[in-house]
Amino acid sequence: MGNDDYKNRSYGEIPVGTGFKPGIVVVDFQLGFTDPDYPLGGAPLVMRALKNTETLLKAARRYGVPVASCNTAYMNEREMPYWKITAVRETFRHDHPSVALDPRIHDPAYDLVVCKKGPSIFFSTGVADYFAKERVDTVIVTGCNTSGCIRATAIDAFSHRYRTLVPEDCVGDIEEQPHRDNLRDLGRRYVDVVDLDHALAYLERWHAAQATPQEA
Repeated sequence: MGNDDYKNRSYGEIPVGTGFKPGIVVVDFQLGFTDPDYPLGGAPLVMRALKNTETLLKAARRYGVPVASCNTAYMNEREMPYWKITAVRETFRHDHPSVALDPRIHDPAYDLVVCKKGPSIFFSTGVADYFAKERVDTVIVTGCNTSGCIRATAIDAFSHRYRTLVPEDCVGDIEEQPHRDNLRDLGRRYVDVVDLDHALAYLERWHAAQATPQEA
């Protein structure tokens, strides 16, 4: 069936859409990924995603949308999983400046902040509990890296039965090909791959609906 095999077998036919209330997760926008002074920092796609996520979060906080942010940090190498990345093993420690959240996307007075130990923001953290209390049923995933922690987070969001949106320009990776490949595959199975404008329009529609008196 050639290059359309997935399409011909019905992959990606049904959109996820949006539900009753959005929530946003911000994955690993810590200085280790956003500051070029660090070994993993400053990748162009990550910096683009940081800028666009900053725009998205300003709207989200203005409209009262729940935001959960995370970093990845460990007490020492003994606590870590078996990372194959030297820079993670050497710098992602609680006492290292690279694990601080980038102030451009972090509002300590608003965001729920968790420190994750694995790839997904939902794994062994309180984010799903927070979203349950807030009655979130639609999750917008932002952050880095697309092929690693974004993919894991998106799959966990799907597994938690959230409608899941991933704005392509609000997530980033070290290289463009893994970024594109992973978004394509996520979009075939689990999520709607959208963009910043789509996500902003959704938040605006949701906010407007909250302000409209409901019929009895």
